[in-house]
Amino acid sequence: MGTIFQSRRSFVIALALSLALHVSLLFSWWSKPNPPAPEEALQVRLMVEPKVKPRPPKSRKATPPKPARPQAVSEIPPPPQKEKVPASMPAPPAPTAEVWQMASTYTPRNSKRYRYAWGQQVRSMMGTAVEGPGQGMVRFRIEIAPDGKIAKVEELWSTSEVASKLAWMAIQNLPPLPPTPSGKPLIFEQTISFLPYETGWTPSYKLDCLPEPLSFNNPYAWDGSSPPNVATREHRPPPPEGCPPDSTEETIEEEERSFKRQMEQWRWGR
Repeated sequence: MGTIFQSRRSFVIALALSLALHVSLLFSWWSKPNPPAPEEALQVRLMVEPKVKPRPPKSRKATPPKPARPQAVSEIPPPPQKEKVPASMPAPPAPTAEVWQMASTYTPRNSKRYRYAWGQQVRSMMGTAVEGPGQGMVRFRIEIAPDGKIAKVEELWSTSEVASKLAWMAIQNLPPLPPTPSGKPLIFEQTISFLPYETGWTPSYKLDCLPEPLSFNNPYAWDGSSPPNVATREHRPPPPEGCPPDSTEETIEEEERSFKRQMEQWRWGR
């Protein structure tokens, strides 16, 4: 009797557990699955600058006032400039009667003394040369008759209208001149310097008593038929003693001045 009761009890418990298991399976099968929860949208939050409470100003120490700046250099008036005085040179004295007397008898080198004295006479009548646009030089070709009168004057070039005008006025008012040394018409060119630093150069009369050099003849030229010439160096004898009496001293400085005069007169290298 007791064994039967226990077996029935075990059966009932097993049946209840089986039913409960099946009921749970059926419930999960019949029940609909819940949809997944939507994802949260991406949100961007900008950082807001935190409000900072202003700090109370610090107490500053009293600073001494800055010294006044010195006056700007540009505001200081410049010192008065001295007015520049242009350079000037008075006219040289006219040739004396003794100079003209010696010039009228000086025949070497195309009456060299006469030509120089004529230029100095004209320059002495042109007045003072002042630095500026009026200064300059003027060159003439002159023909003087045997009796000393001006036969013809031609202006070749000039660097100043003032110098040209003054030179023409002086030529028109020349005093009577002595006869030419050779007794023939004297034709030459002369440059008049109207400058505030020089009035022309005194020529050198050294070696003027020597004969004029011969015209150039190329010793190496040959026509092909005549016998060839033997090149020989031109013989120049030394000047005789006392030629000329007032000859300038033969120095390097004198040679340099003579060379410079020739360059300026004939405008070499221009």
